[in-house]
Amino acid sequence: MNKKLVKFAFLSALGQAAYILLIALFVLYTGRLEGNEPGILPIITFLLLFVFSASLSGALILGKPILLYLEGKKKEAIMLFGLTLGWLMLFLIITLIIAANKIF
Repeated sequence: MNKKLVKFAFLSALGQAAYILLIALFVLYTGRLEGNEPGILPIITFLLLFVFSASLSGALILGKPILLYLEGKKKEAIMLFGLTLGWLMLFLIITLIIAANKIF
């Protein structure tokens, strides 16, 4: 297996996980500051964050595989995409184990 692809997939998945952590912290702390007052601004903020997150996630996970595919490196593109999803799955399993044991 190509070590360069494994490393790039890991870094892409790690970048995605770090972004998710930052968004979770943002939502956690802004929710504490905001209170329960209804209004349009939280809805607009949520939707903008949702669209931005989808775009950034797509770029982090699909950007390089699409470029490889368009360059004719179809096998590497599929392998990189699969490896990135594999790393994300591993991060998910670790997170679920931590949550189940209430470590944090």
